[in-house]
Amino acid sequence: MSTKILAVVGTRPEAIKMAPVILALRNEPWADLRVLATAQHRQMLDQVFSWFGIDADIDLNIMRPRQSLPQLTARLMTGLDEVLEREEPAAVLAQGDTTSVMTTALGCFYRNIPFGHVEAGLRSGDLASPFPEEANRVVAGMFARWHFAPTEQAKQNLLAASISEDDIDVTGNTVIDALLETSRRDPDIGIELDSEKPLVLITAHRRENFGRPFEQVCAALSDLARRNPGIQFLYPVHPNPNVREIAYRTLSNLANFILCEPLDYASFVAAMKRALFIISDSGGVQEEAPALATPVLVLREETERPEAVQAGVVKLVGTDHGRIVAEAQDLIDDPDTRAAMALGISPFGDGNAAVRIVSRLRAHFAGKND
Repeated sequence: MSTKILAVVGTRPEAIKMAPVILALRNEPWADLRVLATAQHRQMLDQVFSWFGIDADIDLNIMRPRQSLPQLTARLMTGLDEVLEREEPAAVLAQGDTTSVMTTALGCFYRNIPFGHVEAGLRSGDLASPFPEEANRVVAGMFARWHFAPTEQAKQNLLAASISEDDIDVTGNTVIDALLETSRRDPDIGIELDSEKPLVLITAHRRENFGRPFEQVCAALSDLARRNPGIQFLYPVHPNPNVREIAYRTLSNLANFILCEPLDYASFVAAMKRALFIISDSGGVQEEAPALATPVLVLREETERPEAVQAGVVKLVGTDHGRIVAEAQDLIDDPDTRAAMALGISPFGDGNAAVRIVSRLRAHFAGKND
């Protein structure tokens, strides 16, 4: 008799990181896999599913324009609980630190269903930054049965939170599984660029940077573009109006600045490979870009991914206008500075994280060991 496993996916980053696990579980004869999309990011989630050939069995479709965190949480909690009651899964898996993940972990606790946390143990040490992600991952960790930690540092964070070592597996990060597979397929960016000009890629969307901090970021980007007319700047703009309105107001009149809709996952991987360096507040980019030998300047003052900072492949620059401009200009002007960060190494995995996660679940449910 097969074992029903429910995989919950809400956002594009979750879809990217859960795709290798979903595909691996589909090849397990003991597992009856069901995929639930909360659709916290509707269009971007669908793009990733399409790239990896995944279809959702259940779709909550909870995205609403300008919904608040309390509204999102309430709708997720109600919708997820109805699914858990109806499906009665033997276990539930979710990845990361979004509101979808936090409510999934809590819903499983209420229903006494084992919950597996993929990418467990990340900590910034500050509940206000990133907000609300740090709190979400702490709550998810409180209720997890299995903690699939991407690194040894993440494991140590879990141990410090009094999680039993028997419940922790250091697996590597599934984002590297997805990245390496996608890179092998050599996707196209899908944006018309000048092949003779270097490219700087930008992503910025963190909630804690909304308002004045994001205005400073955009002002710094504007200055960089004006100082460097021979560089192309590509910014796929997040749909959140707190980001979109300021970005277009500040940057749309610059000849060498390309603002576009969010790229699909494969195109974004191609852009990361093509870029001279990346300016970003994304957690996923901190994990992915180093494996592609692309330096990253992180628009944050702290990170729950310190391994990349320690390896010298990313640098924290915060949201200060002058600091962003100075660090970015240094990367533009000095090939040695770029080379020191473009090491082509990743502290986050070897591309076999999903295999390790499924092995742990197989040993529990099917009584097998590799």
